[in-house]
Amino acid sequence: MGLTYKKSGVDIKAASQAKKKIKALAAVTFNPQVLSEIGSFGAFFNLDRKFKNPVLVSSVDGVGTKLKVAFLANKHDTIGEDLVNHCVNDILVHGAKPLFFLDYIATGKLSPSVVSEIVKGLASACQKVSCALIGGETAQMPDFYQKNEYDLAGFIVGAVEKDKIIDGRKIKPADQIIGLASNGLHTNGYSLARKVFFDIAGWKIDKYVPELNATLKEELLKTHRCYFNSLSRILESYQVKGMAHITGGGIPGNLVRILPGNCTAQIDTESWRKPKIFGLIQKLGKISNSEMFEVFNMGIGMMVVVGKRDLTLILRDLSLLGETVFHLGEIKKGSKRVSLKNL
Repeated sequence: MGLTYKKSGVDIKAASQAKKKIKALAAVTFNPQVLSEIGSFGAFFNLDRKFKNPVLVSSVDGVGTKLKVAFLANKHDTIGEDLVNHCVNDILVHGAKPLFFLDYIATGKLSPSVVSEIVKGLASACQKVSCALIGGETAQMPDFYQKNEYDLAGFIVGAVEKDKIIDGRKIKPADQIIGLASNGLHTNGYSLARKVFFDIAGWKIDKYVPELNATLKEELLKTHRCYFNSLSRILESYQVKGMAHITGGGIPGNLVRILPGNCTAQIDTESWRKPKIFGLIQKLGKISNSEMFEVFNMGIGMMVVVGKRDLTLILRDLSLLGETVFHLGEIKKGSKRVSLKNL
């Protein structure tokens, strides 16, 4: 028998099995706005007529080398949640409601069971924010990826009324900065964290770490938190002037993106509790404070800028919604930068 596609490394039957599982998982996220099924060349979405003057907001992202931890742990059911939640938060900062999501999964040799676990996480996270998992791509690329490894990316589209776009332009001196707690690393800083734990400390993925009251696997695979359900309620009742999703670049690298040219954000780094994972990384790796704050979220997953008059009420309401919140600092007159006090 001559050469076949399967002998070259691409298993069409495995891809077909995976697509059947994906179709069933994605279907639970559909709503009346979805006009096509998984498997079409393109996906159709009918924009809700509840919007009067909608502006589409889109974003694309991945989960970085957190994937390497999933490979080591052979656990793939939460990495899809990480991806969706990251993308939802990215458009939420502009006041956008998620509409639909698409994914891209690429691997050397396709495993229908692994793909199913990934998509299970994608679908679960989409369902929690009423976002349709409307389509995607699963690519087999033999010789391109190492055995049992894959790459994952996500694409989200949301909408916001034009007159309710949040972009930081209304931020002014005396405004207050609120922080919503993260539950750990989320999806950033994993290249440094892996270097510390696996290379410098020489730990194994299943090691129990007393300081964390968890195994390393459990800690590093904690799901990136989604803030949509809490903050969308706040947006209904208060004026929010700016929001920053704290991802790669940490607090200084992300908060600065929403500041007007005449504003400095002054943050007191002693105003919140840092998850123990960050102190452990810093100690084992002998990492400076400034480096930690430039790489990691340091326990703050989302920052919100509000008027001084609303500060107390918003802190109260976010707490009632189940968020752990902190008053981090305020906006001062100055140049466009983030000042970290007590670093």
